[in-house]
Amino acid sequence: MDRFALDRRRLLVGSGLLGAAGFLAACTSNEPETEDTAATTQAAATGSGNDEPGQEVVIGFSAPAADHGWIGAITTKAEEEAKKYPDVDFQAVEGSNDVNQQISQVETLISRNVDVLVILPFDGNALTEVGVKAMEAGIQVINLDRVFSSPRGARTWIGGDNYGMGAAAGYFLVQQLQAKGVKNPVIGEVQGIADLPLTQDRSKGFAEALATAGFKVSNQVSAQFTVESGQQVTSNLLQAAPKLDALWNHDDDQGLGVLAAIDQAGRDEFIMVGGAGSKNMMDLIKADSGVVKATVTYPPSMAASAVKLARLVGQNKGMSDLVELGVPASITLTSETVTKENVDQYLSLGFES
Repeated sequence: MDRFALDRRRLLVGSGLLGAAGFLAACTSNEPETEDTAATTQAAATGSGNDEPGQEVVIGFSAPAADHGWIGAITTKAEEEAKKYPDVDFQAVEGSNDVNQQISQVETLISRNVDVLVILPFDGNALTEVGVKAMEAGIQVINLDRVFSSPRGARTWIGGDNYGMGAAAGYFLVQQLQAKGVKNPVIGEVQGIADLPLTQDRSKGFAEALATAGFKVSNQVSAQFTVESGQQVTSNLLQAAPKLDALWNHDDDQGLGVLAAIDQAGRDEFIMVGGAGSKNMMDLIKADSGVVKATVTYPPSMAASAVKLARLVGQNKGMSDLVELGVPASITLTSETVTKENVDQYLSLGFES
């Protein structure tokens, strides 16, 4: 792990993008190892153990509409993971960006008496009450990424590190700019939706990482996590800043629009870092022929891990790497920096924007 990853690591339990879909694979029983169980323990370390068929678990799944690459990958990763287990009955409802509709769909899953619910809420505050309703009905809830406003709404939360994502981008740019001997850089930032807590956390991490070198954001605009908004606000930023040294874009889906604006303006004097870890950005990083030099991950593979957690909770099992018997109440995945030096390790995990 590079020193920047160490600086920004704030996870409780997690293993980063490379481990997000697989760190639970080694889960097995919590029995102490004896000579008789040594072979079993060794097998568990390679992904068997709790991966063997067991008690059937009915898992209900609800997420927003797959209207951009990251959310689409969330749904796909969850479905693919569930198919790996013959003891999982995976029941997904249609994705919706209408809060009331998502609440109604979760209530339908509750009425089916599923064993565990995996919920990525369109709005965490708005979905909290239905999460509490499920828990009070004896249905365990895995809250995926967007946080409920009360811990009563879920058995376990798993998600990305928004602050760490911004910090990762900031540390990378600090390293690159210092290596070039840039003393007073002009740094741009293209946010997602500005009033969302996740966006504010990302910007805070970015600003605090830059501050370690005495740098700060010079030009900041906010988009809407869409290609169109990314292009529009970046065009405005570039007009306001005739010279840039660096740019961070919070979201690789809107990054397609960001890059379109950059190409349209004919600008290439700066370096750019993306956000979330799309395959599109990784391909550009690998080619190393444009402004994009890195992206910081926010792994949609967390949905696969959420399904694994739901299965463990439903079967009353724990995680072999922990002494405690149960699945943790909170798991934060770290944000990794993908560069041309390590991009080949991450390409298979990238999502299509």
